[in-house]
Amino acid sequence: MWDFETEPEFQKMLDWADDFVTQEVEPLDVAFPHLEYTPLSGPLRDIVMPLKQQVRDQGLWAPHLGPELGGQGYGQLKLALLNEILGRSRWAPIVFGTQAPDTGNAEIIAHYGTAEQKEKYLKPLLNGEVFSCYSMTEPHAGADPKMFTTRAVKDGDEWVINGWKFFSSNAKTADFLIVMVVTDPDVSAYQGMSMFLLPKDTPGVKIVRNLGVGDESGEHHSHALIHYDNVRVPADALLGGEGQAFVIAQTRLGGGRIHHAMRTIGLAQKALDMMCERALSRETQGSLLGDKQFVQGYIADSYIQLQQFRMFVMYTAWTIDKYKDYKKVRKDIAAVKVLLPQVMQDIAQRAIQLHGALGVTTEMPFVSMWLSGASLGLADGPTEVHKVTVARQVLHEYRPSDDLWPTGHLPKRKAAAQAKYASYFENEVGNQ
Repeated sequence: MWDFETEPEFQKMLDWADDFVTQEVEPLDVAFPHLEYTPLSGPLRDIVMPLKQQVRDQGLWAPHLGPELGGQGYGQLKLALLNEILGRSRWAPIVFGTQAPDTGNAEIIAHYGTAEQKEKYLKPLLNGEVFSCYSMTEPHAGADPKMFTTRAVKDGDEWVINGWKFFSSNAKTADFLIVMVVTDPDVSAYQGMSMFLLPKDTPGVKIVRNLGVGDESGEHHSHALIHYDNVRVPADALLGGEGQAFVIAQTRLGGGRIHHAMRTIGLAQKALDMMCERALSRETQGSLLGDKQFVQGYIADSYIQLQQFRMFVMYTAWTIDKYKDYKKVRKDIAAVKVLLPQVMQDIAQRAIQLHGALGVTTEMPFVSMWLSGASLGLADGPTEVHKVTVARQVLHEYRPSDDLWPTGHLPKRKAAAQAKYASYFENEVGNQ
């Protein structure tokens, strides 16, 4: 049970990670921006691989995985404490082996993959040697699987895939893809969809173009529009059983949502730290920014908002560890996912305001932080969908009133109370 104090041995590991990310990893963000998902080679490999080895030596490599997969089996709460440190840096998840979407992809291959699939795809992924892509959403349907049209049709010992996928992140640098397709259009999407593992260089896999986020320059665009044009894959490319895609996707997305939230804590804290430094460094109208009540309001609101979010994320991580089942924590995972973009965007916006014109330039990271909040409001299901999930789960915990009046209706409660204490009221009347 977590009592708001981390056990001393793991706290030492967190302290090491905090210093290591600051001194060794965050410099990669400014020296090699947007290269974190590029396969390592040459001088960059010589820089990054020793850092990964230091993480392994500390017992912190791939901490989201169990020991049987080369991880540490720390559980979600300890992972949350580590991920809020890693969330400060774009390169840190790569160096620690916890980058999305590879973490979720590794999880589902570990759960549903065959021995051959694990050897071919999972092993190099866990070793940090390759990247992967989760190709699910479609141009006309977004993340709604009920509207997916990309099909896989059985042809002898092969499957033939045709269709379009949109915003398939990291496809251009991935070695392999996990694609979610319709295999039986005559049943519901929940039973009629399947997943396939395939190398990116499979004939017919055509990356039409890569899209960027915000004002990213073209060479950094990394979200692909993919045309699967008569892509032939063998029967053993099927991940899990036929028709199991929806179940597999939920296994993957539950973890992904909470992990995004964990990392967002660290990124939001970084924005707050920079905001506070600015407030103590800049004067206007005769006094420090930090002496202005508006600025104090920004800082107070940001601190309160972040601490509430952090406690909710930690509690949700704790409940996942307790129940060992994402489904039982579905409501809180969805609620955390709703809060995530709001907290990140609110704090980033205040940081922009405190930095003035400098805050909106590319010389500060705040616009990128704000956009990360916007992006995560869409990733792994849009905010609106998660609000519906929260509401439905909350309503399941209640029952309707058994008559015309609400249970909180005061005349109804008064009548019930008088009936409960009838002897008292009868004596009172008799004594008058």
